[in-house]
Amino acid sequence: MKAVLMEGFGGVDVLKIGEVPKPQPAAGQVLIRVMATSINRPDLVQRGGKYPPPPGESDILGLEVAGVIDDLDPGVSGWKKGDRVMSLVGGGGYAEYAVAYASHPMRMPDSMSFDEAACVCESYITAFLNVFILGELGDNQIALLHGGGGGVNTAAVQLSKALVPATKLIVTASPEKMDRVKKLGVDLVINYKETPDFSEAVKNFTGKKGVDVILDHIGAKYLEPNMNSLAYAGRLVLIGVTSGIKAELNLALMMVKRQRIIGSVLRSRPVSEKGEIVAEFTRRALPKFADRTIVPLIEKVFPLEEVQAAHRMMEEDRHFGKIVLRIAQ
Repeated sequence: MKAVLMEGFGGVDVLKIGEVPKPQPAAGQVLIRVMATSINRPDLVQRGGKYPPPPGESDILGLEVAGVIDDLDPGVSGWKKGDRVMSLVGGGGYAEYAVAYASHPMRMPDSMSFDEAACVCESYITAFLNVFILGELGDNQIALLHGGGGGVNTAAVQLSKALVPATKLIVTASPEKMDRVKKLGVDLVINYKETPDFSEAVKNFTGKKGVDVILDHIGAKYLEPNMNSLAYAGRLVLIGVTSGIKAELNLALMMVKRQRIIGSVLRSRPVSEKGEIVAEFTRRALPKFADRTIVPLIEKVFPLEEVQAAHRMMEEDRHFGKIVLRIAQ
């Protein structure tokens, strides 16, 4: 089968189209004929040699796919050949075929295209897990979401507007993306280049109360302003450390304010745990995609052969929402 291969680690030039054996479903797995996949930030980190796949998973890039079930382990129930699905995968999404554990696919709503479905599993489930399950965001609360315009950020905004419409949203974004972020229904957009210490703007907006949930992928650089932005009993959910891994923390203030810092990753969770997350997402969020309340935001669709250009677009931060790789449709 055709797939994107890596000739070592490094820049986009290590990505090449090649031929590899077609995978076969192991116990508890299904084989998906991939129609589309999407680019995610961890793909770039893996390309650089700093994010290896979990043991037993494909070393081909790609964390989510949309396509059609082509084969399945005889012991798998609930799926059949020809079912249209979108699914998390531990790796292998940049290829014509990929295997997934049977508890990880979701049935594609008839209203969705394969390009749209390719955007859902990694970004939207990541946002759902960290904002709603771990962050416990509820109605009449306030959330601060970093990385305005990125796939997880826009997913978190759309999910929040659809699932807890009484919530107020604050987003940090680059000046080039602020207008587009605002059009998503965000209540306050902060230019992080002009306002690196965003905590004062947060306090002014919230009447010094602070926010209930923060979703952050920046890490060390943002720890102090994040903690200063949190309300009493607020939750900081950390999903990335792009600015570093070490920072000082005022433990006494954290204790007095009953705040929580929650570290979270999706890819390396046990298969059964990811299945439970997918099931909860299917129950609570998927109906919003089916009725088009939520429509995935796609910046551009590239053919698989233009994977280098797709990675370059993400590296240069020229996207808003998702970047899709189309395999075959």
